[in-house]
Amino acid sequence: MREQDIDKSLHIVTTGDQLNFYKSLQFHRYEATPYLHLQQLISEHEFKPSDRIVDFGCGKGRLNFFLYHHTGATVTGVEMNEEYYQLAMENREHYRKKYGSENPIHFFFGFAEEYPIHEQDNTFYFFNPFSIHIFRNIIHRILQSVEENYREIKLILYYASEEYIDFLESMGMFQLKSEVICSQGNPFERFSIYGLAF
Repeated sequence: MREQDIDKSLHIVTTGDQLNFYKSLQFHRYEATPYLHLQQLISEHEFKPSDRIVDFGCGKGRLNFFLYHHTGATVTGVEMNEEYYQLAMENREHYRKKYGSENPIHFFFGFAEEYPIHEQDNTFYFFNPFSIHIFRNIIHRILQSVEENYREIKLILYYASEEYIDFLESMGMFQLKSEVICSQGNPFERFSIYGLAF
């Protein structure tokens, strides 16, 4: 099924041209995770309705709608680009008109470092959205949240940079639990799933 067809089935629009993006070396250009790879992720990795997933750099919200629709999990998208944020909110209205107004799909407008981590957020998704400096900051904030309210957490990295992987492995607090390999030809087209090592 084409990406536009899946968008249509969800009553959202996440395909199309890239919009203007924040001109800084700290933030990377937005690109949506391919639906084909998201389908593979949910077929090989278990998500529960009790999960609270945070998507850093959510763009128009593709992952949010797809994961909620297929798993029932609460999903929050964090987006700093106002145009993308507004499109995500429009998508939420269209989705709610089709599937009901009560669903736990949320969007936060602002920088990732400003997102107030909820004490029950337990899954954090990164499609290489920003520099290693911001990634480190977010990981430390996640760990601080776990210290305040202990829970098992997962980090899901798609198309992860070597810097992200090196940082997680060097700090010794996270362990690679599983991988979902989406392409034999491109080693970056995979989901790397980390959990706390203790």
